[in-house]
Amino acid sequence: MTTEAPVNSPVKPESKFGTRLRNFLIVIVAIALSVALFLGLRTENNSISVAELGKNSTPLEVALSNGKPSIVEFYADWCTVCQKMAPDLAQIEQQYADKANFVMLNVDNNKWLPEMLKYRVDGIPHFVFLTKDGESIAQAIGDIPRNIMASNLEALVTGSPLPYAKASGQTSKVSAPVAPTGQDDPRSHGSQVVN
Repeated sequence: MTTEAPVNSPVKPESKFGTRLRNFLIVIVAIALSVALFLGLRTENNSISVAELGKNSTPLEVALSNGKPSIVEFYADWCTVCQKMAPDLAQIEQQYADKANFVMLNVDNNKWLPEMLKYRVDGIPHFVFLTKDGESIAQAIGDIPRNIMASNLEALVTGSPLPYAKASGQTSKVSAPVAPTGQDDPRSHGSQVVN
């Protein structure tokens, strides 16, 4: 014998209002979860800024005296390519922190003008690879893929030629002193007056 529910059961079908309210709440929760997931992944990928790298970098004076090879990056907080490269450089720095110095010099700080002139920085990011003795052996400018930067760094720490950087070979000496134009803005690429 089976028992069946009476035809006039007290259970009422859900009203149109209740169905709409339930569906509306499901949509709201789904949207909220999607936004949270998107923002969470976005934050995870760009978790470090170039300014943070600059604050935590090895001071130039220490890098030139501690017997380790160095990579010096000339950067600016407003530089979009510098910002884009920051997470990759942070990972490379973690991998090579005990073998090489990572020096960050902000081109907006006039303190670094002598170094900017010495290494002829006219675009950023500008990377200078220094031996453990502080000798410049190569430079690279612009957006450099992480695998290429890692290959250059591996060669730097092993004392091998850098496979992907333009070597700083012999250049013509300028006999006239180079004088700043009086413009303090490193973003200005105007010509300098040479006496």
